[in-house]
Parts: sequence; C-alpha cells; structure tokens
Amino acid sequence: MDPQGFNEFSRLRASDADRDSAASVINNAMAEGMLTAEEHSERLDAIYSAKTRADIAPLLDDLPGHAAAAVPASARGALTPAKPGSRIVAIFGGASRKGSWHAEPVIEVLTVVGGAELDFRNAVLPGKEVTIKAICVLGGLDITVPPEMRVINSCVAILGGTDMTGDSAESLRPDAPVLHITGTCVLGGIDVKRKARKQDKGKGKGWALER
Repeated sequence: MDPQGFNEFSRLRASDADRDSAASVINNAMAEGMLTAEEHSERLDAIYSAKTRADIAPLLDDLPGHAAAAVPASARGALTPAKPGSRIVAIFGGASRKGSWHAEPVIEVLTVVGGAELDFRNAVLPGKEVTIKAICVLGGLDITVPPEMRVINSCVAILGGTDMTGDSAESLRPDAPVLHITGTCVLGGIDVKRKARKQDKGKGKGWALER
C-alpha cells in the first residue's frame, strides 16, 4: 500500500487484505463499546462492499487505531503471518468447518445475524493449543470438541451468553490439547459441546497434528 493508505483521495482498488484489516478495526471498536451492534453491522457491510480505499476511509476516520489499517499488506504479513482459513465470517448466513480440516493456531470468527460451526473432533491441529477469537453480534458459534480437549473460556457476554461443556477425565490430563476461547458476545452466544468421534466406537483416538 502506498503512503496514502486509507484516505478519501486514494483511488486505488481495495484488496481483500485491505477490507480484512479495516474490519479488524471496527471489530475492536465494537468490543470496546465505541460502536453499537447496529453501527458495527452497517460499517462492516460497507467495508466488504467497498471498491476503493477511498470508500473505506470515512468508515474508520472516527475510530482510534485506524492508522494500523493503512500498513501495507506486505508489512502486516511480516509482523503477523496470516494463513488461509484463519478468519471465518458469517454475516446474515452461516459457515462451518467439519470433518478433516486444518485448524490454525489462531482462528478469528465473526458472526453478525448469522452462525458458525466448528467441529474439532477430526481436525488436524498445528500444535497442542488453538485460540478462537470470536465476536458474535445477534449470532452464534457452535463448537464441538472431542473427549480429550480442554476448553478455557475467557469470553465477555453482553446481553448474550456462553454455554461451556464440562471437563472429562481425558481433558484433565497434563498433555491434553487446549482450546482457548476469547472475544465478545453481544445479543449472541457460544455453545461448546463435548462428543466422541463416530469412528471411535468406544476406543480412544488421539489428535492428528501437522508435521
């Protein structure tokens, strides 16, 4: 990105990375109480329909931290490597990750009047820990974990709620994989259930890790 970054005079076409960067600014602003759920939804729709950086500029001007969105995509990648599938967005719709899929160390989930479903029972993990950063606005996130996964919930619920599964004998082991859930629910919710894998048939099965 050129030094102009996001400003009203930039005629450069907006990329997916530009839109994602701008969306992260308004997500943080809503989590900190600077935007209402309705304002957040309106701005998010406008960001993802923006054609140029000039279209994005007025949506960020009154928010602190918007300068960070003007950092070139190449520089952002050098500081925080982004991997495919690390961001899941469900706006007036749904999204899911099931079966054998590659989970990232950090997964960002945004649901706005929509829902997302993540099933970790047969997921291929990058390591022993996975963090979900969730923002649910009038939406929900359903998570299914296998018996051996420990779940740590640090979400903040505002007129919403979280329903977490209890620990199992396997999840209390010192070497158990850990799922950290952070973020904010505004008139939305997060539901975590613990289920055995269908192919287990009563036998234990460990995590599949990327090598």
